[in-house]
Amino acid sequence: MGLLGAPVRRVEDRPLLVGDGRYVADLVPDDALHAAFVRSMVAHGTLVDIDATEALAAPGVVAVLAAADLDLSPVAPSIPALDQAMVRTWLATDRVRYVGEPVAVVLAETPAEAADAVDLVVVDVDPLPAVVGFDAARSDDVLLHPEAGTNRCYSMGGEPDPHFFDGCDVVVELSFDNPRMNVAPIEPRAAIARWDADEEGDLRLTQWSCTQFPHRARDVLAEACGVDAASVRVITPEVGGGFGGKNGGYPEDLVVARASRHVGRPVAWVETRSESMLGIAHGRGLRFTAALGGDRDGRLVAYRLHMDQDAGAYPGIGAFLPVFGQLMATGPYTIERIEFSAESWATSTVPVGAYRGAGRPEATHALERVVDAYAAEVGLDAAELRRRNFVPADAFPYTTPSRQTYDSGDYEGALDKVLAAVDVDALRTEQDRRRADPAAPLLGLGFCAYVEITNPLRASEFGSVEVRPDGSVLVLTGSSAHGQGHHTTYAQVAADVLGIGFDRIEVRHGDTDEVARGGGTGGSRSLQAGGSAVLRAGEMVVDEARRLAAELLEAHVDDVVLASPAEAGGSGAFTVAGSPSIRLDWSDVAAAAADRDDRLAAETDFEAADATFPFGVHASVVEVDRETGRVTVVRHVCCDDAGVIVNPTVVDGQVHGGVAGGIAHALMEEFRYDQDGTPLSGNFMDYAIPSAAELPPFERIVQETPTDLNPLGVKGIGEAGTIGATPAVQNAVVDALAHLGVRHVEMPLTSQRVWRTMAEAAD
Repeated sequence: MGLLGAPVRRVEDRPLLVGDGRYVADLVPDDALHAAFVRSMVAHGTLVDIDATEALAAPGVVAVLAAADLDLSPVAPSIPALDQAMVRTWLATDRVRYVGEPVAVVLAETPAEAADAVDLVVVDVDPLPAVVGFDAARSDDVLLHPEAGTNRCYSMGGEPDPHFFDGCDVVVELSFDNPRMNVAPIEPRAAIARWDADEEGDLRLTQWSCTQFPHRARDVLAEACGVDAASVRVITPEVGGGFGGKNGGYPEDLVVARASRHVGRPVAWVETRSESMLGIAHGRGLRFTAALGGDRDGRLVAYRLHMDQDAGAYPGIGAFLPVFGQLMATGPYTIERIEFSAESWATSTVPVGAYRGAGRPEATHALERVVDAYAAEVGLDAAELRRRNFVPADAFPYTTPSRQTYDSGDYEGALDKVLAAVDVDALRTEQDRRRADPAAPLLGLGFCAYVEITNPLRASEFGSVEVRPDGSVLVLTGSSAHGQGHHTTYAQVAADVLGIGFDRIEVRHGDTDEVARGGGTGGSRSLQAGGSAVLRAGEMVVDEARRLAAELLEAHVDDVVLASPAEAGGSGAFTVAGSPSIRLDWSDVAAAAADRDDRLAAETDFEAADATFPFGVHASVVEVDRETGRVTVVRHVCCDDAGVIVNPTVVDGQVHGGVAGGIAHALMEEFRYDQDGTPLSGNFMDYAIPSAAELPPFERIVQETPTDLNPLGVKGIGEAGTIGATPAVQNAVVDALAHLGVRHVEMPLTSQRVWRTMAEAAD
């Protein structure tokens, strides 16, 4: 009824900005014990002994618990495709496999007493050689999991076809890395566990968890504690960022629950930043070997890609993410054939998980770098090469060689909008001028065109809508917000379908006792699944209200209409067609339902028919200082098309955050280890997080290509900026140095690396 597409200000922001937000760490009960984890300081070794004698005598210490104390058993990877022999116990038992791995947990009366006692626990480890990097993992000289007989935990694809590039006039090959990152949310992880007896005397767990997936966290906790899901309640308050890293199934979450039951008291754990750097999932961490073949006119024909994925010490979702390399291999292009293979390797490092985009940025990075290399090889403008190979706008739905059916797209339209915004001719003229002026910084222009897959698992989502007797509305959703703007956008959807004022709508989530079920938030699926569920539930409430209004108005239901707020004088109302003066407000209908001991409510699960495929084009303009190699992004223009826009302000925020993360990945973020497995980026002094000072103003160009796969016509937007920004910046830096003969520069594009590249090119 008119609210969709409006730039409504986010309602969830004020309490967070003024300090009224309530996070897990704010909810610790007074009688809780505080947990602190004893962690391995050795990357790989045999665990000989844990001596807690001195710690147990320290002030305030109630217990020091190891795996045997909590009856913890080894658990195989949750994804069956991964090597099931590579098991882990939530607290290390026979050996440790990365610096930071939990070995024991201290429970004390205060956080300070717990932290002090950790230093008193003596962990005896007999060191073994570390496995760091793909060469060490591939050699199998040292096995992290001897029972597996290999460090390879996952593979797909077969041997390369020697005739794959037959008929291609040009074949360009490139090997390069996608560096490991830390998820680094503003709020580190935290958990509070409490067991209480229910009416039958059985123990029931309540766990407060900062997670993206409350219902998944409930189910994982139930399995870990050996109870039914009905015996676990997960409450998720405010969450200070997730980005894929807060999956609710970490060892610490599960140990806190088991420890609370063991000691019979609530137990709270709040992660420090240093712990977070060595505990929360890392992302990316790949090596690509890519080859692209075609003709000299720029027609791309064949694409071969091999991915090596660093899985970390224990394979999980990160080890499986290369599957997106195959699913999304050809991107927005009409490449006729693909050949894909991948291998994931266990290393003595923090386990790799999902990070913003989770497999799709990696697939795009591989393709977009080799596309630029191909353009340089055949002497074509990089944007023109992309244009010549785009899937045409009239070809949708389009099925790719990897059997993905793209729902809708206008790739050339997005490119045209970006090109018009950046004024390529003027930039090229300025680039030539600067190359001739030794005092001027070099200028580079880089592009990225991408297609991503959102809601890739076709997950369903729960939504319910209830109109209360006073005319206000309660919306419940199974998706879980951690910065995306769900409260605002879902309220807009409900307000639009009900015709009730936006400020009369309350959106709640995150309590598994209140919300019947839910898929959580990940894979950019929230609005297309969760928002559609709210829309459908709202429509069901309207239908029920019409039936009830028909009784009250003594009219036939087919004659009862829901007048818009404009027609009804401010708020939607039910009238009889042809008699607008006779009306019932929502509060009248809801109160009548309450008089019958009924609720004016409906709930539903939106079942996604298929994944959606957002797309976009990014252009980045960079300056490179000749003397220092410092890269400055001076402009970043992006056209990210995610279908219908429900709230432009929220979309702006999602794109801005994604672009910031993508630029940071290109320029500075990398989690590094030495050959002994010692972390070299264990805090924010050594792991570079950008501030606003390192980032340009972002220029977002609007384009909306609806999908017909959900009633809102929306696609995912949360990861788009991350996918497009990184290759665009890297391509721009290579473009700035191209006149020196440079064809590639590895990420992150630090000053030192860029300076060395220029120096080597000058020799």
